[in-house]
Amino acid sequence: MPFTLDNVVPWGRSLDEYVRMFDLEKLSPDCRLLGCADGPAAFNAGWTRCGRQIVSCDPLYYFTAEEIQGRIDACFQMVLQQTRENQDGFVWNKTISDIETLGQVRSQSMQTFLKDYPHGLQEGRYVAAELPDLPFPDDQFDVALCSHFLFLYGALGAEFHRRSIASLLRVASQVRIFPLLQLDRQPSPFVREVIRQVEFEGHTAKIVRVPYEFQKGANEMLVLQKTGTGRN
Repeated sequence: MPFTLDNVVPWGRSLDEYVRMFDLEKLSPDCRLLGCADGPAAFNAGWTRCGRQIVSCDPLYYFTAEEIQGRIDACFQMVLQQTRENQDGFVWNKTISDIETLGQVRSQSMQTFLKDYPHGLQEGRYVAAELPDLPFPDDQFDVALCSHFLFLYGALGAEFHRRSIASLLRVASQVRIFPLLQLDRQPSPFVREVIRQVEFEGHTAKIVRVPYEFQKGANEMLVLQKTGTGRN
């Protein structure tokens, strides 16, 4: 099935959220990052402004800024309403204290992305691509991140997860995936399968607590490290 805008609900997170989701504060300044399924997040724009190296990939980047803005406008209130109906499943704090603040934070993040997007496309920082088949050379990146995609959607299936993990470990020395829960806040059945796969191939895998939690219980990431590598 070809990817169309009707297949996606754009929802972008901030640079601060990415830093906390993936515990990025201790990364080396010259670390080469890949962000998978970044969508309309402000992460690439903010990370670039900090003088860091990053490429984001997502099938959303097949489309223009105007087309993406139109899809954001079509989905925005629907997503907020769904969150309002399930607000007991989230952790509200001083950063995001209520539904209205969530809308402001998400809107600001996505507008930051949209302003940066045309220039970032020209610079090659936004690449139209998707898991499980990544179009990058082997070992191009030090760390690959995958936010709110793998493990979140159980319907993707075990084979999709296996192929995606293999692709991520091909292009990066280390892989970090967040969160480890499905949309229903239940543990993903694929986490243990991925760990077994990675360890069988001679690499290492560990679950790490992170300083971020918005979906209740979603406060851990999976870190996969290729054997014999460790620059990050």
